[in-house]
Amino acid sequence: EENMMSNVIHAKEAEFNELIQKEELVLVDFFATWCGPCKMLAPEIEKLADEFEGKAKILKVDVDQEQALAMRYGVQSIPTLIVFKNGVQTEKRLGYQPYPKLKEMLNR
Repeated sequence: EENMMSNVIHAKEAEFNELIQKEELVLVDFFATWCGPCKMLAPEIEKLADEFEGKAKILKVDVDQEQALAMRYGVQSIPTLIVFKNGVQTEKRLGYQPYPKLKEMLNR
């Protein structure tokens, strides 16, 4: 079982919409449960959420459950990582990203 004190938010569409509007800095991991690279990325995302607690919100969106969101942001391959600043998409990266790259995306 994963760490129950996770700072990662598993977001459905309504919550996602609210958070990207409300929060200054948000990183979204579009993933699927069957995706190998997504599984590799999961612990890095957890670590990121811990390190950026209070500074950024880290969301995970399951593309199988939230197909409308995946379509809205043109997510075709997973994982896809998108950074939002004040509700505006500022960066998008495809595929597994090592931890230093994730931090760099948020620190820009």
